Amino acid sequence: MGVFSWMQYDFMKYAFLAVLVITPLFGLMGTMIVNRKMAFFSDALGHSALTGIAVGVVLGVEDTNLSMVVFAIVFALLLNQISSRVASSTDTVISVFSSFSVALGLAILSKGGNFSKYSSILVGDILSITPREILYLILIFGVTLVFWVFGFNKLLAVSLNRTLAGSRHISAAWMENLFAVLTALIVMVSIKWVGILIINALLILPAASAKNISENMREYHFFSILFSMFSGILGLAVSYYVNIATGPTIVIVAAMIYFSTYAWGRKYNM
Repeated sequence: MGVFSWMQYDFMKYAFLAVLVITPLFGLMGTMIVNRKMAFFSDALGHSALTGIAVGVVLGVEDTNLSMVVFAIVFALLLNQISSRVASSTDTVISVFSSFSVALGLAILSKGGNFSKYSSILVGDILSITPREILYLILIFGVTLVFWVFGFNKLLAVSLNRTLAGSRHISAAWMENLFAVLTALIVMVSIKWVGILIINALLILPAASAKNISENMREYHFFSILFSMFSGILGLAVSYYVNIATGPTIVIVAAMIYFSTYAWGRKYNM
């Protein structure tokens, strides 16, 4: 059995293509999320998927993916508005909303003992992805790339100093809402194949690893994408040979990279 024997199956080829799209997407988006200290935010969005599905079920929507995306966008914008107006810690506000969202979604979906139909979304299954769904991922990756090219510096300016950003005619509210909507879209489009329980780890770990060893923004983005793609490809291959779930395997590889870069950073920054 050759090293690349897993590539002989169509479902593995599709999964491999999906990894090649999802991982650089997560690498790019993760740098912005880590810079803005929004790990809790992206995690809450992932959890809101359950409520989005539940809303679709209650309303009788045939395509619960649509209700999931719409709910996530509304949820993200609502979080932004409340976080900017409430005096409490942003993390506290997000945690409250996340907890309520998960509880509401579970309560609705578990009615009549039907939650087992939706339990697969907790872990995800990238091996079930289809060519059409890969096309959707490519489209959202293109949108993210455009936002990153034209909006990253503006978003960074807002993160560092809102007043200074305003003096440069950068609308903080507009940029934050646009970023929140984009994050919601990425999380919801990817969650079916990545899983609610681990999607935030795949967004945060590569960027956090890159931050451990990067000396400038260029290195930060490069290493984040590199670590994300390496974790995805190696995790996919290992999961095939060991016969375990792909998503958790990718996260384990990403976590090992983080611990390695953390140790490296401490050694050479002391």
